[in-house]
Order: sequence, then C-alpha cells, then structure tokens
Amino acid sequence: MKTCVLIPTYNESKTIAELVTQIKAERLDCLVIDDGSLDETAEIARSSGAAMIIHKENQGKGASLKTGFNYALEKGYEAVVVLDGDGQHNPRDVRRFIEAARKTGADMIVGNRMGNTRSMPPIRRATNRWMSNFISKMCGQHIPDTQCGFRLIRSNILKKIRLISSKYEAESELLIRAGKDFKIVSIPIKSIYNNQVSSINPLKDTFRFARLIIRMRREMKENMT
Repeated sequence: MKTCVLIPTYNESKTIAELVTQIKAERLDCLVIDDGSLDETAEIARSSGAAMIIHKENQGKGASLKTGFNYALEKGYEAVVVLDGDGQHNPRDVRRFIEAARKTGADMIVGNRMGNTRSMPPIRRATNRWMSNFISKMCGQHIPDTQCGFRLIRSNILKKIRLISSKYEAESELLIRAGKDFKIVSIPIKSIYNNQVSSINPLKDTFRFARLIIRMRREMKENMT
C-alpha cells in the first residue's frame, strides 16, 4: 500500500527533525505542511528529508489536512497516515497502522489512547470521553478516541469527502462524514506528553465545533427529504 506520512505543523522546530528522521528511517514518504510557522520549522523539515508545502499565513489544522490530502491524491498514494508535529505520537507506530489496515480492510484506522490515560491531563481525558461518545453516535460506529489525530486514511475516503472546516474541528468532521459509508477501526497507542501547551482555544474551538454539528445535522435532514 503506497503510503504518505502527513505532518501538519505550526512552530514545531524543536520536534520536527526527529519525527522526519524516524519516518524516513522506516522508508516511508513524508510530507510536512508548514502552516505559516514563525520559527524554522519548514527549513528544518526540508533539511531532514521531508517534502514540503508551506502556507504563507496560518490557516488552521483543517486547512493543512486538506492541502496534504490533495497532495496525496495528486501523487497517487493509496493512503495517508497523519500524525501531530509536536512529538506526541511515536513515528514507529506508523507501521502498525498500515498493518492494521491490511488485516482489517478498514478504510480508516484511528489511534486510541484511552486504554491507558494515566499520563493524559485530566481535562483532556474528560473532554475526549465526552466528545468520543457524542461523535460515535453521529458516526454510527464506536470510536473510543475521536480526538486522536494519529490516523490512517485510505484514498477512497479522500476522493469522496470534502471537508468544509479549516480548524481543529475538521478532524471530527472527517470522522462523522466517513462514518456513514466507510469502515473505521481503532488500535491502541501511547501518547507522549512533555508538558506541551495545547494550541486549542477552548472557547473558540467549542463554538466552531457546535457550528459544525448544527450544519451537519442540517445536511442530514436535507438528505433525508
């Protein structure tokens, strides 16, 4: 399965070199989307061996995902594996996602951190559980950790789904839209928390998520009539 590892980044100069180096050591193609970083993320990623696409201005994680998905389709990749650029995900787990896709035939593989949450910040743990229950109901499939950004997505999903979101809520939108027609499977992973400061804005991103849900429910009703 021809696979591209996609890393959306914003000011990740401290971690991006090691991520790209480990991915290249696994003999996998790596694409870094630099979303208007103010540091040397792009230069470091390129010198480490990654293919690069640079947004001149910060547009949001969803916009970076859409840019990366379009690249993957243009280059004929059969799947993309998305992981965060802050070092929270272990690049060596990428092979586990690819193997899970082969064994299960699933269209999307989602990382599940909820089997061992001792190292997860309490507020993140509570939010993840609530959001996962809510989104699973909308998907019609059980997804234990809908907030995990470590995912494998086959090209058949990328060809069919067009995201409307450009910020963090795009990850939830992708699950909800894919859940209607595609098989989603979760695999356990461990996350690495190094006192990173979350770039999620609780007020703004909650508002964006609520707006997304309202819009998608309206779409569902229109499709049923």
